[in-house]
Amino acid sequence: MSLPRLNRLMVLEGPVRTPDGAGGHETTWTTLGSLFVDVKSGTGRQSTGQIAALARGTFRAIVRAAGQGSPSRPKPGQRFREGARYFRIDAVTEYDRGGHYLTCFVVEEELV
Repeated sequence: MSLPRLNRLMVLEGPVRTPDGAGGHETTWTTLGSLFVDVKSGTGRQSTGQIAALARGTFRAIVRAAGQGSPSRPKPGQRFREGARYFRIDAVTEYDRGGHYLTCFVVEEELV
């Protein structure tokens, strides 16, 4: 296993839910920090709905490990942002046996 190339700077964001006054909530995103990431492409597909077509790509985003409970450790439900691109984090696991890196399984969706 080769070492990852952490060559893309991405912003880690976490969701903040606030009441919308009508019994529901509104989700906004707050910046938790910046991480260097090695992004490896996975599969992609396009689907057509009633309103618009949606392109969906899966990726593996590898970052330096941080301890459990650390605010710089990505968690499912958070997302990475790179400019106008957003990558939703679905799962996080150790990349290597020594626990030096983490693999984040992420999804990017875009209206086409």
